[in-house]
Amino acid sequence: MRATTATQVPNTAAKTTAFGRFVRHLGYVMTENPVTALAFGLFLIFVIAAIFGPWLSPHDPLATLSARALQPPSWDHWFGTDQLGRDVFSRVIVATRLDLMIAVTAVAMAFVVGSALGAIAGYFGGWWDRITGRLVDTIMAFPLFVLAMGIVAAAGNTIDNIVYATAIINLPFYARMARAEVNIRRNSGFVQAARLSGNGDWRILAFQLFPNVLPPMMVQISLNLGWAILNAAGLSFIGLGVRPPTPEWGIMVAEGANFIVSGEWWLALFPGLALMLAVFTFNLLGDGLRDLVDPLRRT
Repeated sequence: MRATTATQVPNTAAKTTAFGRFVRHLGYVMTENPVTALAFGLFLIFVIAAIFGPWLSPHDPLATLSARALQPPSWDHWFGTDQLGRDVFSRVIVATRLDLMIAVTAVAMAFVVGSALGAIAGYFGGWWDRITGRLVDTIMAFPLFVLAMGIVAAAGNTIDNIVYATAIINLPFYARMARAEVNIRRNSGFVQAARLSGNGDWRILAFQLFPNVLPPMMVQISLNLGWAILNAAGLSFIGLGVRPPTPEWGIMVAEGANFIVSGEWWLALFPGLALMLAVFTFNLLGDGLRDLVDPLRRT
């Protein structure tokens, strides 16, 4: 019993120390670059809006009232109302959850599948490398947004199909990057040392090579998150994305574009600003995420 307790105490202390180092490193990354701190702050705002959006919105985003249709921004309706009398501010807030969910889910799927395929191809080579290369080349042969349009049009414009289409067109970025990074490092000194220590190929790939591949891929993830939001909004804008009356930034911009000529500028402006700010935030997150996961930055 004493031996077990003595073993648990050092393990708990090691976990606490590791968490403390991560917190200190996170604080260092935030204070070193104010732009990174700004990006993480904006990202936190979007996350809060996505989680608590239905409770933060002052009005029902689906409630229609013709008497208050097309009202300009006011104290009661901060972003005005649309052609059906729905509160634009509430719809912008609630739409954050759906757009972030589509982007994060699609990029996560593309990252997991693409990085796994690319890392295996770069480490083992041979027929696996050839098959993965042909698959990636086939996807990249098409204009990516056109390919996403074709997938959604053929499979149906549901949220699941939008996520799958976005994941497919983002997969080649991670496969190619993982293959290149692993292929460069597979004969490095630390890999040879791990192999001589008795580690197998899969363990070397998972615990030695992959952590060193993550830093450049973090930048790619942040860029793809912004591009995934634009892709989902673009599909909705042309009628192949989320269906009305579901609040979504792309649909709101498409509906508001019809009223710009008649002077109702707020219908397209505020959803467009939310879309632009989200893409801007994800583009700035790349450097901070890279610094957080880079093993060299933690030493």
